Amino acid sequence: MKFSDFFTSKDNVQLDKKTLVFLRWIAIVGQYLTISIVYFVFKFELPIYFCSLVILVGILTNFYLQFKFKKNQLNNFTSTFFLFYDLIQLSVLLYLTGGITNPFSILLIVPAIVSSTFLNLKSTINLSITTVIILLVLTIYNLPLPHYGELHFHVPDTYLYALPIAIIITLIFLTYFGVRFGLESKKRTEALNKLELILAKEHELESIGFQAAAAAHSLGTPLSTITVIARELEKEIGNNSKYSKDIDLLLSQTKRCSDILKNLSKDQLKEDSFLSDIKIEELLNEIVRSFTEISEKKLSLFSEKNKLNPQIERTLEITYGLRNFIGNAVKYSNSLVDISLESNNKITEVRVCDDGPGFSEDILNVLGEPYIRSKNKIINSKSGLGLGTFIGKTLLERMKANVKFDKCPKTNGAMVIISWQTKDLLAI
Repeated sequence: MKFSDFFTSKDNVQLDKKTLVFLRWIAIVGQYLTISIVYFVFKFELPIYFCSLVILVGILTNFYLQFKFKKNQLNNFTSTFFLFYDLIQLSVLLYLTGGITNPFSILLIVPAIVSSTFLNLKSTINLSITTVIILLVLTIYNLPLPHYGELHFHVPDTYLYALPIAIIITLIFLTYFGVRFGLESKKRTEALNKLELILAKEHELESIGFQAAAAAHSLGTPLSTITVIARELEKEIGNNSKYSKDIDLLLSQTKRCSDILKNLSKDQLKEDSFLSDIKIEELLNEIVRSFTEISEKKLSLFSEKNKLNPQIERTLEITYGLRNFIGNAVKYSNSLVDISLESNNKITEVRVCDDGPGFSEDILNVLGEPYIRSKNKIINSKSGLGLGTFIGKTLLERMKANVKFDKCPKTNGAMVIISWQTKDLLAI
């Protein structure tokens, strides 16, 4: 097994160099101030030269990291290596100044805590195990705690052994929460990146449509000019077979180009209509029709309570969010999907119900979070990692919607409730 394998994993984790350098300068300055105050102000006896040498080595390594190390982002191995060095350096200082009885021994857990927040789980476990071993060693082997003259600091063995146990418990507690919060943050960041990628692709397609319309408009005039000139040449040449075939070919190809540009313009006009304001019932009808064409399941839209039927801007967020939840209902339903629309001056609400297995109880409270899996085998066999639900919910919430998940009272299947304050929906 290679030495580097002990600190690496498949995760592509990186730590900003400035962050690590800044943390290390804080530690180094704190260490030097502490031993200086203890030795020069309190006049305690301690091996000042050895302590200063240890700190000097730390200063040199940080200068190297700050000025000689070229990469601004440190990979997991490099970050773990420097944190491991900092742990060893602090351990040597504590050995020289009282070991586990030194009040600053609690700082031994800092490298593992930093790792749990920024680095991968393997590095955190490695640093934590090393920290535990060092705590046990410093409990048994250490130089005396700095003191006045002949005065020595003595504690009962029970207290002496309780100190490393307390620090180890603190280490486990803090690294556990650091790892949990770090993993949740990484998962959410990754999911949000995928969300932004989807929106970027949608906007790119929209941009291509506008560029096609601009090209059709710009090329229309020169093509018309070519056509006029070709027809004039056709009149002048008459029945001259030597040139008439070429003229006919030129005219036919010009007409073909013109037809292509007209089609591009028509597509763009349709796209413009797609992006224009629309009644929310019409938007739902379009989405329902699109799924009816590709699915044999029965989709029904009920709009009896749709009194206001607000006109909204057809944004990518609303369209994609509604399509996502209706698509999920189609995917999980047995044969039936009911969509109900209710609107008035106060609230606009869309309910999507299906007759499928419904939401599993073990994930109901965390629906909308990325990377979740159900223990229900039926649901789990059809589901992914929860990214679709996360993306749909996030997009709709950006448009001031409130998204809730529940059980359908009629079919006992899944029910998604998407609601807006009508004033917020009209303001979009």
